[in-house]
Amino acid sequence: MSGEPIFQRVALIGLGLIAGSMSLAMREGGLAAHLVGYARSPETRQTAREIGLVDEVADTAAEAVTGADLVVLAVPVGAMGDVAVEIAPHLAPGAILTDVGSVKQSVIDVVAPHVPEGVHFVPGHPLAGTEHSGPRSGFATLFRNRWWLLTPLPDSDPAAVERLSALVRAMGANVDTMEAPHHDRVLAVTSHVPHLIAYTMVGVADHLSRVTESEVIRYSAAGFRDFTRIAASDPTMWRDVFLHNKEATLDILGRFAEELFVLQRAIRMGDGEHLHRYFTGTRAIRRGIIEAGQDTAAPDFGRAGVKDRA
Repeated sequence: MSGEPIFQRVALIGLGLIAGSMSLAMREGGLAAHLVGYARSPETRQTAREIGLVDEVADTAAEAVTGADLVVLAVPVGAMGDVAVEIAPHLAPGAILTDVGSVKQSVIDVVAPHVPEGVHFVPGHPLAGTEHSGPRSGFATLFRNRWWLLTPLPDSDPAAVERLSALVRAMGANVDTMEAPHHDRVLAVTSHVPHLIAYTMVGVADHLSRVTESEVIRYSAAGFRDFTRIAASDPTMWRDVFLHNKEATLDILGRFAEELFVLQRAIRMGDGEHLHRYFTGTRAIRRGIIEAGQDTAAPDFGRAGVKDRA
């Protein structure tokens, strides 16, 4: 290990992309003295043991969290409440409990009531991921230069928030805090609705491919390929995201439908000036994302192979 660990025993409940990447990042940075993991699936637990994803794989969630000073809930949002009930009696006094769910208010509603007195609950959400899932999908640099949003409760211990923030920063991420309802609205715009649109577009293409001898698939341009990458994400996770961030998602979908109607009318009426003005404005958003360091301008349309994960 390189340096003094921030936590002595970290329990990862769920061993998919995010938890696996956390384990690898913490191990690389010497940020935890002992890493223990648990997954509901026996196959996942066995794979985690075979690849040495964590120092110890527990057979129950209760066993995993016993004695841990940091517990991370890395399960689908819809499973958070049941896991909280299971582990609550076994959480150590003074421990920090966090999660990595894409929806925050729903998680707070189902987890917070079960958190014992003396345990510090600090909800969180790393804005990082790929379309891959499972214990073999993680990599240590996943969080590098990405944002990790924390949504502390009004009574959250500031020292616990700072300690968790220090871990997040040590894994390479940028930290910000915000209220849970605001988080859910922001993510509806930046992540949830774009995923829903991608799923829809790929579904439409699937129907078309059945009547065009699969030409839609064979001749896919870069835009559609990007949609298919997004739409290949974990279906269980995204089902839960939409069911648990319903109000914000429906609001943004309504706004999207209004914008789409305006563009539809411009196309029908041959209003090239409106289309050009609209597309010019959206290009500025892309430039802003690149300037913020959240992507690069490197062209990769049609490039074979996998991008450098570092």
